[in-house]
Amino acid sequence: MRFVSHLDLQRFLMRALNRTCLPIAFSKGFNPHPLLSIAGALAMGHESDYEVFEVRIEGSIDKDTALKTMRDALPPDMPIKDVLFREDNFPSMMSLVKMADYVIMPQSSNAELCKAAESFKAMDSVMGIRKTKSGEREVDVRKLCIDISTDGEKLYARLMLTEQDTLKPDLLIKTLSDIAGIEPPACRYKRLKLLGTDRDGKIKPITEIGV
Repeated sequence: MRFVSHLDLQRFLMRALNRTCLPIAFSKGFNPHPLLSIAGALAMGHESDYEVFEVRIEGSIDKDTALKTMRDALPPDMPIKDVLFREDNFPSMMSLVKMADYVIMPQSSNAELCKAAESFKAMDSVMGIRKTKSGEREVDVRKLCIDISTDGEKLYARLMLTEQDTLKPDLLIKTLSDIAGIEPPACRYKRLKLLGTDRDGKIKPITEIGV
């Protein structure tokens, strides 16, 4: 599943929704499709334990029916963990995303990267080059990394994830490798949570905001 692209995942979910009896709202025009959006596009090759998509419905349906219907329409490798209902005036899930938690599993050079992570955490500023749609720009990687820790084998990082300020885990690994003086190793990346802040400024998983 980690090699399914973002656009393919969207099409996959739309086809699954088309197979259900849910009262899904469709777009207008020549080629109507379910009104669906995914919060925080996941990079190709990354794994995830926490993906959120939202659809607009027309009419009413109870949670148990919606949950069972979606689970029946999707394969076991893409389990639906929960269904939440929100009013139309509630902010979109994507707009709630401010940061994400990752576990990074280097395939080599673990000790060097873990040592570099401790040094990185103590620094005030570490500049790096971020690739964007409009080209490359310099960013302060340290300020975009909210937190980082290690168990000696894996790295756990909380990274900014907004339209203006995003730090991808591969740039973090490139930065740590530069600090360690090594070539960036191959890594497995897994996203654990998508996070936002509630009205009191408390960091929470986006599905728990407004509950």
